[in-house]
Amino acid sequence: MQGESSLKMEKHRDRKSLPQKEARQGGNRAVLFVYATEGLENMAFVSNAVSLVTYFYGYMNFGLTKSATTLTNFMGTSFLLALFGGFISDTYLSRFKTCVLFGSIELMGYALLAVQAHFHQLRPIPCKGVVPDHMSQCHAADGTQAAILYTGLYLIAFGTSGVKAALPSLGADQFDEKDPKEATQLSSFFNWFLFSLTIGAIIGVTFIVWISNNQGWDWAFGVCTVAVLFALVFVCMGKSLYRNNVPKGSPLVRIMQVLVVAIKKRSLPIPAMTDELHEVHDRELGANDEILPRTDQFRFLDRAAVAPSPGSGSTAEPWSLCTVTQVEETKILLRMLPIVLSTVFMNTCLAQLQTFTIQQSTTMNPHIGRFSVPGPSVPVIPLLFMFILVPIYDRIFVPIARKFTGIPTGIRHLQRIAVGLVLSAISMGVAGVVETHRKSVAIHHNMVDSTEPLPMSMFWLGFQYAIFGAADMFTLVGLLEFFYAESSAGMKSLSTAISWSSLAFGYFLSTVVVQVVNKASGGWLASNNLNRDKLNYFYWLLAGLSVVNFGFYMLCASWYRYKKVDTKGAADGLNLSTVDSKAKGLTRGDTNSKTSITA
Repeated sequence: MQGESSLKMEKHRDRKSLPQKEARQGGNRAVLFVYATEGLENMAFVSNAVSLVTYFYGYMNFGLTKSATTLTNFMGTSFLLALFGGFISDTYLSRFKTCVLFGSIELMGYALLAVQAHFHQLRPIPCKGVVPDHMSQCHAADGTQAAILYTGLYLIAFGTSGVKAALPSLGADQFDEKDPKEATQLSSFFNWFLFSLTIGAIIGVTFIVWISNNQGWDWAFGVCTVAVLFALVFVCMGKSLYRNNVPKGSPLVRIMQVLVVAIKKRSLPIPAMTDELHEVHDRELGANDEILPRTDQFRFLDRAAVAPSPGSGSTAEPWSLCTVTQVEETKILLRMLPIVLSTVFMNTCLAQLQTFTIQQSTTMNPHIGRFSVPGPSVPVIPLLFMFILVPIYDRIFVPIARKFTGIPTGIRHLQRIAVGLVLSAISMGVAGVVETHRKSVAIHHNMVDSTEPLPMSMFWLGFQYAIFGAADMFTLVGLLEFFYAESSAGMKSLSTAISWSSLAFGYFLSTVVVQVVNKASGGWLASNNLNRDKLNYFYWLLAGLSVVNFGFYMLCASWYRYKKVDTKGAADGLNLSTVDSKAKGLTRGDTNSKTSITA
């Protein structure tokens, strides 16, 4: 009795002291620094994403194909390497340290490109403007020049990958999803994270693109360097306010252990009772630790948690016996993979918009009154729509939807992603209609083979871009929030990185799609003249494939089962609180109920 009394008194002191400590950390004050960091870092990254082709072609003397391929590889690698950044963040470093380390690497990349752009000795003589007698001196960058270029590019790719993996999770860590008030703030965080990302992108595709066109690339890269430097300053300024995660070891090792042990024990029967499986209930758990209860999907993996029978000689080593939580962590990852795969094609459509829409804009009237909009700044159209839509979504739609659904996020994560996929398909259909109209204008004015701008404003392209901007708002944030909420406590950054990898595979797949369509159609996109190409057919094909992809997503989403978490007390092993999917605003019913895409 005396031991129980002292235990209760200690628990009371812990609960009394925690709020005082946490009151100084986390919350909206802390994430202000995250927003500033993301805005500045994305301003530099996006400005180069939309304009580096002109740098490769006009200053490094790469051919058009090599310029486009170099940019596509750079973008794809940047998002794919986020998986490595997420692994480092979950395994070895805190999210904060990961952001600082990888941000410093990105800073070096921009500084190196700025130095190369400033000193003409470090780059080839530009072909542009060279008189015919000196054309023999016009060579593409090679040797040392190419080495400097690729070193700078992939330092940026490597650095931004770690920031993209860790920064969203660092911001989300500032809110306790088990607290009803903070769960609502967590949902808003992802919306405003997208808002800060959008503001940075708008400045990048306008201000920095203008600098590169009018002041020179050395100035543009210099501004990017300064922007990333200030991003590092801002993320460091918030250090004293952050709730920092403690790395829990390699999630990949834990997953491999489950797979290996399950294979070793493949001949064992699967226990019907959960009590027959191994779990640790008496360990000391921190605030972020969790116990994951058993689910009935991927039941063959349950063998990894089958406890050895007495006298069998088996040991309880990690490569011989896993916990139920460890098995469920593996199941969560396997359940999430079909979801992210079903969003890859949407990002393939995004890649097509970023390339073909800019090419379309070069054939159209770019003027607004006396002001001429440069081609690389066309992506500002969807960004402006996102700038308007995000506050409306967060401040108007979510509160209204919350009253009807009782869900902190307004609608469930998978529902949000589904809306984005539908809008993506509509955007491709609208793009086909606009392109058909653009070609009809060229035919009507006998300008099919003319290089003069058509008497049609480039802002007709705003329809398809605006719809896709709304699609991106739903799907991108839905994926980030979904992967953060559903992943286990030990792999938050890696799961966030998986959502970014969807963009990477979308960029890589876009090249394959164009080549396959060209070969199968007999050259819909083979001509250098958009007025003679059948780009409208290509857009409609993408719209049809997007509908098929949405059907695949619906199957994956209806099959998916949201996780359920039991937080256990360390001292006595009692179940102090159960945070199920309903409380978190994710789903209703027990852990074995299937999700529904209907409201």
